Amino acid sequence: MTSTGTIAAIATPPGDGGVGIIRISGKEALAIVENIFKPAKDSFSGFRPYTMHYGCIIDSCGVEIDDVLTVFMPGPNSYTGEDTIEINCHGGRAILGAVLEEIISLGARIANAGEFTLRAFLNGRMDLTQAEAVAEMIHAPSKGAAQLARVKLSGVLGERIEELRRRLEELRAQLCVAVDFPEDELECLPLEQMNSEVTDAVKNISEILSGVERTKAWREGGLAVLSGKVNAGKSSLLNALLGRNRAIVTDIPGTTRDFIEETLNLDGLQVRVVDTAGLRDTDDAVEQAGLNMGRDLASQADLVLLIIDGSQPFELGDIDPEFSAESGKCLAVINKCDLAQSIPSPAVIMADAGYDVVEISAKKGQGIDDLAGLIREHILKGAGEPDSDELVPNSRQAVTLKKAVSELEELIYDIRMEIPYDLLGVRLESACSALSEITGEITPQEVLNSIFDKFCVGK
Repeated sequence: MTSTGTIAAIATPPGDGGVGIIRISGKEALAIVENIFKPAKDSFSGFRPYTMHYGCIIDSCGVEIDDVLTVFMPGPNSYTGEDTIEINCHGGRAILGAVLEEIISLGARIANAGEFTLRAFLNGRMDLTQAEAVAEMIHAPSKGAAQLARVKLSGVLGERIEELRRRLEELRAQLCVAVDFPEDELECLPLEQMNSEVTDAVKNISEILSGVERTKAWREGGLAVLSGKVNAGKSSLLNALLGRNRAIVTDIPGTTRDFIEETLNLDGLQVRVVDTAGLRDTDDAVEQAGLNMGRDLASQADLVLLIIDGSQPFELGDIDPEFSAESGKCLAVINKCDLAQSIPSPAVIMADAGYDVVEISAKKGQGIDDLAGLIREHILKGAGEPDSDELVPNSRQAVTLKKAVSELEELIYDIRMEIPYDLLGVRLESACSALSEITGEITPQEVLNSIFDKFCVGK
């Protein structure tokens, strides 16, 4: 993957705002801006590095476009490792577009998605784990996720992985020089020592992987699906959780035929809440399609809220067997607690069956805060916020680390089986290659493309 020429892009989100930033990087960045920047002071003698300069941007005819603050960051001590300039404009789309147009007319080109960070990676300003952490910070759904990304942005993960790879490379070099020099009587690395070294590497990688599942909700957000019979109050509950009328609520069964999705912030945890079509037998093809989508979503959910009308007769057989208490992903929500309750009580039936139970009135707003707390607790599975220095790989990194562990565990087995030394070296080489993919030393082109294509254009 290469990146050439001088690039430019709007680095702030689309839309109107107080401030908009245009970023330029490359050999011609300074010359381009010198052509369009008109300083406010006559004493201006050029762009001093890392200093804000006030002035205005002019077009090719000398007409002023906008008042700006401009800063020059010379390479290699810039984000990209190249000469970089950032122009702080007013945040109107028309203004930013006009300034960017002037920059492009002088020889820059529009940056590709993630190209500024790609240049930082290619120029050695960061390894691939840090580059990925930049995107993770931008897209973090929670404060906890941002903190996890921040730890990796500091370079700690890359350093840990590189140290493990170096140790394995040394082990590979020591494995048996007799393989290459059989005529020399050179001592091979003892199998016991090799086994100990490899076992220690597996332990270290497993420690890095240990937080992946525990912090998944913080990194990716949670998914909670509302499921239950028609008119149990699912749509009313969605509205109550959101604090506004999002779903249509009527007494007519089957009002919700598709699914409705919204996002809640539960004390820093982002949770997608989905209201699905009410469960009932139907000959309506559209409604049946909605029911099928609801079941698919429930199978993917971190938590299924089983909404039950507490004022109507209820039997345990009304619950889909897939949503048993043993599944560990269901919470029984007994709605309409403001009305006279059915006998026997649905709350008692569900509690006796082993479900966690909460009683609410979506219409009156009773118990909604308690329910929100339980949703958060269930999705987190008892885990608190990540530690400030916790190191957790992302999904791509975790898959690659597991591949390295698999090779090393096979190597341990081969050592015990006294497999020839040259074959043991193949296992070590595969494990080292996997670790190198994480830091970006030998990462395949298609992997790099998939990583940087997920960035926004201005980063």
